[in-house]
This record gives sequence, structure tokens and C-alpha cells, in this order.
Amino acid sequence: MSTIESRPSLYWALADCGTIVRRDLSHLIKQPALFAWQLGFPIVSVLLFVYVFGSAMDVGAVDYKDFAMPGMFAMTMAFGFMNTAYAVAIDKERGVTDRFRSMPMAQSAVVSGRGVSDLISATIDLVVLAVIALVVGWRSDGGLLATLAAFGLLLLLRFALIWIGVYLGLLVPNVEAAGSLFAVAFPFGMISSVFTPPHLMPDWLGAIAMWNPVSSTANAIRTLFGNPVPTGNSWVEQHALLMSIVWPLVITAIFLPLAVRRFQRLGR
Repeated sequence: MSTIESRPSLYWALADCGTIVRRDLSHLIKQPALFAWQLGFPIVSVLLFVYVFGSAMDVGAVDYKDFAMPGMFAMTMAFGFMNTAYAVAIDKERGVTDRFRSMPMAQSAVVSGRGVSDLISATIDLVVLAVIALVVGWRSDGGLLATLAAFGLLLLLRFALIWIGVYLGLLVPNVEAAGSLFAVAFPFGMISSVFTPPHLMPDWLGAIAMWNPVSSTANAIRTLFGNPVPTGNSWVEQHALLMSIVWPLVITAIFLPLAVRRFQRLGR
């Protein structure tokens, strides 16, 4: 038996995953306009809420910039699943996914490769957004380790939402339908503590916002960044750090198997 044939299946799963990651990242490099579009909305939001609406926002005895910037980070991660769904839908519509399924490669590679490449892309998004935040005057006062932990929680949220994006991208019938997912992403990101504390909202809306996974991550990283703000007395808000870990684990446990199963059933 040759050396190549004797290699374990785990080796080929990782190798094929690496191939898909290189393929996805090469597409990102060749299409800088797509990357610019991904950052366009959060950048415009920073300018609007920090410079246009910021002076009119009152969230307590803190500068609104210190409240809004961590929320922007969380919102960028939350909206990222739309890009995942759109990319997956394009590959499916163009027949790329079917070609992958017909090739002698690990069945997990297409899904896992998309997850890794999107996580790398999300890291780049965060770096660019952090630079913009520094330019507008935001600073992290939580120390190096706490700051790194905050960015880790942001990537954990993005990692979990990747599987929602993969699942929806495989589920929608075409690219046009994938583009309409903004109608789902917008309330998911906006009805949260990104721009306004839930306890300042109407009771029914505040209850939805405080239990939004984006709110838990946003509140947790505000504390880690040293930018804490007054929150309500609800259990989920008082345990934001815990829930910023629990929510992504729950989402991943639900949607990762769904995404893999959906991929395996394509064409049946």
C-alpha cells in the first residue's frame, strides 16, 4: 500500500478542508469589492451613530461612543451570516457544490472549509473595524488579555452564525432568495443592545432584545473592554459573559448538524 493511500481519513478531511479554504480566500482576494461591501454597512453605521446621532443619544453616565463601538463589533459579526449564505447559494446555483460532492474528497470539507474561511474573513473585518474605532477615538480600557478575550467572544459568535449561513445558503432556492435574507438579519442585529440598552425600550421589545444572543455578546465585550454601562436587572443581562459563551455553543450544536445533513441531501 502506498504512503498516500495509508494516510488516515482525518488527514484527508483536514487536507481537503485546507483546499476549500484556499479556494474561498482566493475568491475574496480577487473580488475586493465584495470585501468592501461587507464593511460598508458597519462603517456607515459608525459615522451615523457616533457623529450624527451620537450627541442625541443618552445611555447613562457614559460616552455614547464607548457604548456604541462594542455594539458595532457585535453587529458586524451578527450580519456576517448573510455573506456566508450568499456565497454558499452562489456555489450551489453555479453547480460548484455538486462538483465538490462528485469528487473523491472528504464530505465534511465543503462545510468545514467554508466555516474556516469565513472565520478568517471575519477576523479581517474585526481588524479593519477596530482601526476605524481607534480613529474615531474609541479605546479599550480593559487591558490586553481582556481585550483579546472580547475579540475571541466576537469570533465565537461569528463561528456559530456561520452554520446558520451555510444552512440557509443550502436551503434557499436561488441567489436572489439568499439576498433577501437581509430582512432576517436586520431585526436580528438591530433589536438588541447594539445601539440602545434593552431596559430603555418598551417592555415587550426590551424582553426580545435582552434575550438576543447579539446582546449577550455586546454586553460581555463592553465589560471586557472596560466600557461597562448600566443594564437591567434581568438574569440574562446580569450573566452576559456566561451567555456570550452559551448562546454560540447552542447555535452551533443545532445548526452545524443541520448544515452537514442538508449538504449530504443535496440532489436527492
